[in-house]
Amino acid sequence: MHGKAVHSSAKRRLRVADSVLDCIGQTPIVRLSRLFDSTESEVLAKLEFLNPGGSVKDRPARFIVEAGLATGAISRETHLVESSSGNFGIALAMVACVHGLQFTCVVDPHTCAANLQILRELGADTHIAHTPDENGGFLGARIARVKQLLHEFPNSYWINQYANELNAQAHAEGTAQEILDATDGDFEVFVAAVSTTGTVTGVARRLREVTPGIRVVAVDAVGSVIFGGTPGERRLPGMGASRVPELADPRLVDEVIYVDEASAIEACRSLARAEGIFAGASSGAVVEAVRRLVLSEPPQRVVTLLSDRGERYLDSVYSNAFEASPTREAGSTVTRSD
Repeated sequence: MHGKAVHSSAKRRLRVADSVLDCIGQTPIVRLSRLFDSTESEVLAKLEFLNPGGSVKDRPARFIVEAGLATGAISRETHLVESSSGNFGIALAMVACVHGLQFTCVVDPHTCAANLQILRELGADTHIAHTPDENGGFLGARIARVKQLLHEFPNSYWINQYANELNAQAHAEGTAQEILDATDGDFEVFVAAVSTTGTVTGVARRLREVTPGIRVVAVDAVGSVIFGGTPGERRLPGMGASRVPELADPRLVDEVIYVDEASAIEACRSLARAEGIFAGASSGAVVEAVRRLVLSEPPQRVVTLLSDRGERYLDSVYSNAFEASPTREAGSTVTRSD
């Protein structure tokens, strides 16, 4: 409709939330019709960066902590400890703040200065693991430091997002159900970036219960070993891992697309300029993966997630001074899982 603005929200009643945690979830889904206007496929993106903590990680952070409080595994005296490169740590810091819990986050040298400051402003203590593991990442070193802290802190509790089934359950009950409610299950492909694999595992399980024929595509970073890739340096946080997470279930994934740093950065900027969506590195990676899918295959309806905000990547993705690793052959290959 041209010439007249229609504000459908004017008739809605806004509820008053008891805390910022009640604002987690129910994120909107938008068509990326400007970015993919030359294809016959429809691409729908769920804007997970609109969660109050800025990322999809708000969902499992709240779910895990509140489940622990409900069962007694976590009490008001509990000191939470976790390894995170940024988003999950920020989400946990927000949840811990609301529930009055102590929280220590173990990070690494790739954690950006903005994320470190956000963690500290939310009341979290931070420890930096400086030694890379045998695959060139810092996950092993971060987890080793977590285990040390568990012995040092009384009443400590390790969230362990890479192995905690509640991580996947949060996405099955929340993220996946919201996608089904919005689309009536009418789509052929679900595409998601992977790190802990909690998101793709939880969403895929729920989607397959409703639409068994759904195709699930995981988007991984070049240099990640989650699905058997060749290990290598990864400087953009939020995607990939230097060891296979306990939550990983290759049976739920039909296909893996590897995206290199340079391609993810270029796609982030295309997303911003075409759709006005300023998102993080993994969002660029899924946009690049979707681009490959819709250009090489028959028309289809694709649903994906844009996981976090772009502001946290001003010194990397959106910095002209940041030199991305050159595109490697592995960055453009598509491999099918067993």
